[in-house]
Amino acid sequence: MSRIGKNPVSIPAGVTVNYADGILTVKGKKGQLTQVISDVDLKIEENQIIVERSSDHKDQRAKHGLYRSLINNMVIGVSEGFTKELELVGVGYRASNQGQKLDLALGFSHNIILEVAPEVTLETISEKGKNPIVKLTSYDKQLLGQVAAKIRGFRKPEPYKGKGVKFVGEVLRRKAGKSA
Repeated sequence: MSRIGKNPVSIPAGVTVNYADGILTVKGKKGQLTQVISDVDLKIEENQIIVERSSDHKDQRAKHGLYRSLINNMVIGVSEGFTKELELVGVGYRASNQGQKLDLALGFSHNIILEVAPEVTLETISEKGKNPIVKLTSYDKQLLGQVAAKIRGFRKPEPYKGKGVKFVGEVLRRKAGKSA
C-alpha cells in the first residue's frame, strides 16, 4: 500500500470539491483547478478525500500516491496558493516587469522578455546592494514550477562563481578553480 496514497486529503473551509465522470474540480477563493482521474477511485466524505484503488494492478499502485499528491496540491493551491522566488546572481543582472511581461538582463547582448501566464502573479524586487529577486505566486503548482524552471533555464547557475538565476535558498555545488 502506498504510504502517501493512503493518507486522506483534508478539505479546508471555503473549498468545494466536485467529482463526476472521472474529472475532479476543486474551487476555492484563489481559483479553480480540474484534473482527470483514472485507474483509482475517490471517496469524498464530509471534509476529506480518500483515494482508493480497486486492485493491486501495477498501474493502479503506481498512480495511487500520484493522484493523492496532485489532489492535495490542488486543495492547498486554491485555498492558500504557492510562491517561488528566483534570485539573479551576477554583476549587471537586472529584472523588471510591466504587468505580465518579465524583462531580464542576464549578460546577453539583448534583454530577455518573457510573457508570463495570467494565472501566475509576477513581482520583481530590486534593492540597492542586494541581488534582484523575481517573485512568482500562483494557485497552480505545476504551472508555477514550469514558469520558474523556464526563467531559471535562461541562465543556470554556474559552479565556479555561482552566477546565474537560482531559487532563493537553493544550495549550489561549488567547484574550486584551477590551482596554480
